[in-house]
Amino acid sequence: MRLRYALIGCGRISPNHIAAAIENKLEITALCDIVPEHMKDKIRTHHLPPSTSQYTDYKELLEKEKPQLVAICTESGKHGQIALDCIDAGCHLIIEKPISLSLQETDEIIARAKEKKVKVCACHQNRFNKSIQKIREAVEQNRFGKMLHGTAHIRWNRGEGYYKQAPWRGTWEQDGGALMNQCIHNIDLLRWMMGDEIDEVIGITANLKHPFIEAEDLGMALIKFANGSYGMIEGTTNIYPTNLEETLYLFGENGTVKAGGKSVNRIEEWQFSDRRDHPEEVKQTFQEDPPNVYGFGHIPLYADVIDSIQKDRDPYVTAEDGRRALELVLAIYKSSLDGKSVKLPMEKGSTLDFRGIGR
Repeated sequence: MRLRYALIGCGRISPNHIAAAIENKLEITALCDIVPEHMKDKIRTHHLPPSTSQYTDYKELLEKEKPQLVAICTESGKHGQIALDCIDAGCHLIIEKPISLSLQETDEIIARAKEKKVKVCACHQNRFNKSIQKIREAVEQNRFGKMLHGTAHIRWNRGEGYYKQAPWRGTWEQDGGALMNQCIHNIDLLRWMMGDEIDEVIGITANLKHPFIEAEDLGMALIKFANGSYGMIEGTTNIYPTNLEETLYLFGENGTVKAGGKSVNRIEEWQFSDRRDHPEEVKQTFQEDPPNVYGFGHIPLYADVIDSIQKDRDPYVTAEDGRRALELVLAIYKSSLDGKSVKLPMEKGSTLDFRGIGR
C-alpha cells in the first residue's frame, strides 16, 4: 500500500523532495505553501495531477488530507512548530535541515515522536552519497585505526540576490548564517565520522561582506571529540566569484581520506595501510556528478524512511542526528558570542540567543 504523502513548503529545495516522492512511488496527496503560485509551479513542472490538493494553511491540510508521511521544507524557523503539529496529527516526518533552530524545541520533537510512535528523519541527505557511504564503511570497519583529526571546509558564494529571494534568509529568527544554512550538512558529516560525542568547541564568526543579513557569512571552529580526536570547521559564503568546493578530510593513524566535489560526492584521496582496495578504483566507483549542491541523496533517504515506517525501525538519519548537527552549530555561535570555549552537551540554546553577533 502506498503511503499518503504531503509536502509543506514549495521553495528552493522542494523539487528534490517531490522527485524523491515520485521515484519512491508515494501517493502525493497535497502541497502546502503560503504562495499559491509556488504550488501551481511544482504541479506543472513535476507533472502532478491537476487535482492535487493545494493548501495555504498546513493545519487545514493535516485535518482534511490526513497524510501518513509529511516533508517539511519551509523556512528553518518554522520547522519545529510545524513538526510538533504534524506529530500530534500522527504523521511520520522528513524535516529539512536544520531540524529546528532550538534545542528545546528539538527535544520536544524527539520526545513527542516517541510518545506518538511516529518516525522522524532529519534530512541530511549527503549521508547517502556513494562516496560518504564508502567512507562510513571504512570508519565502521576501523580501517582508520585511531582517529587523529578531521576537517570540513565549505567554501561557497551567496550574493545579495539569494537573500532577496527569501527575506527570512540570514535572520536569527528564521535561519541563522552560513554555518546553519549552507554548512550544516558537512558539519553533520564531520561529527558523524569522528565519533559523534564532543567534549569542547571553540569558534569564531563574522559578517565580512553581507551587511544586509543579521547572521554570519564566515564561521570557523576547533572541536575536541570525546575519543581524543580533533576537528576543524571552515564555512563561508564569501568566495569569489562562485562556489569553490565542499570538502571533508579524515586523518587516522592508518588511513587518509578526502571527499570533495559539489556536495562531497567524490572520493579524491583514499589511502589505507591495509591496502584492501585500489585507491584509483575506489575513486572511480564511488563518485557521482550531481547538477547542484543538493546531490542525489534525497531519493535513497526517502526510500529508507519508507522502509523504516514499514518495518517499524529507526530511520538511518534520526531526529537525534539532526539535534547533534544543530547543537554543534549553536555551540560555535555561543563560543563566538562569549569569547571562550563551550562544553558539550548543551541542554538548551537557540539562534535567538545570538542576535548581534556576526557583525
